[in-house]
Amino acid sequence: MKNSIFTIMKKEIFRFFGDKRMALTTIFLPGILIYVIYTFMGDAITNSFMPDDEYKPSLSVINMPESMNALLEAANFDIEICDGADLDSIKQSITDSETDLCAVFPEDFDSAVAQYDPSGGTAAPNIEIYYNSSNTDGQTAYATLTALLDSYESTMTNKFDINNTSEKYDLADEKDITGMIFSTMLPMLLLIFMFSGCMAVAPESIAGEKERGTIATLLITPVKRSHIALGKILALSVIAILSGASSTIGTVLSLPKLMGGATDGMSADAYNPGDYAWLALIIFSTVLLLVTAVSIISAFAKTIKEAQGYVSPLMILTMLVGVTGMFGGGIKHSVVYYLIPLYNSVQSMVGIFSFDIVPQYIGVTVAANLVFTGIGVFVLSKMFNSERVIFSK
Repeated sequence: MKNSIFTIMKKEIFRFFGDKRMALTTIFLPGILIYVIYTFMGDAITNSFMPDDEYKPSLSVINMPESMNALLEAANFDIEICDGADLDSIKQSITDSETDLCAVFPEDFDSAVAQYDPSGGTAAPNIEIYYNSSNTDGQTAYATLTALLDSYESTMTNKFDINNTSEKYDLADEKDITGMIFSTMLPMLLLIFMFSGCMAVAPESIAGEKERGTIATLLITPVKRSHIALGKILALSVIAILSGASSTIGTVLSLPKLMGGATDGMSADAYNPGDYAWLALIIFSTVLLLVTAVSIISAFAKTIKEAQGYVSPLMILTMLVGVTGMFGGGIKHSVVYYLIPLYNSVQSMVGIFSFDIVPQYIGVTVAANLVFTGIGVFVLSKMFNSERVIFSK
């Protein structure tokens, strides 16, 4: 039994790696492309929503108070003192993104502020700030100016401060930040990458052999059909894992660029070898299940293209299940959830990445995946025994 399964595995692996273009596009290219695309996206997003550090926002000021002059200059604004009659033309200039901001202070602003009594029931002196929210520099300059004015206002009636020392008040450590980000994103991405790896190799191995007519030669050999099915599934699982690993590495390496400042304090070093061992178990059992499912679907198809079309609904379902890890609020504490194919893998990965590992749940997940895989191998071997399925035209 072992020799026949190993022979089928060796045949599939040699056939795959014998085609250098297929090996390159299936294993190495996905990780490289994901790294390049995600890194480019991160740079593009940062450049789109963050202004140049050396940029000096332009600010037109009408009725500039003496108290604000030094404050605004210290904030690195390029200030232009204007007359109230120029307001319409300034507003048009802001609309055209030629000017970033226009601040209109009330006349005698300083004296009005000094005389204002909040309990008097009269309106406070109002500063009008015009800006263009579609202009990134203008939007950022507006946020800077409003924060500056709020800070100036608080100094006049300041009764207490909040976190105004060098003490560290955010008590989230590197482990917490890593767990939050990884448990939210990686289960979904890993599931998608695993399925992509399975979809890249399984249809070609099953439907491809039917299309080329080589499946008949394989089936007349003195090897049990169940051994053929198991050998193919194991070999395809190894290839799918390599493909998924490439994509995962590319994603992890590109995360700092993709997420910008959100990854500050995040490090994969927060996980120990035991965590990665649990993850490896989940990934392997999940890939076995996915390869089995894709292989069964592919066995119904006459061509590779047709098989890929049949597999598309399963791909959508896999993506939907993967997304549940982003909104679940942590792992489910009921063993029933870990009996559900794919969903159990997502829950287990969320637990691993959030440092909330429950070995019993992972054990149930792996066992359930192996049981479903065994059922799938049985079904696939029965399909290999059916001439109507294998030799369908």
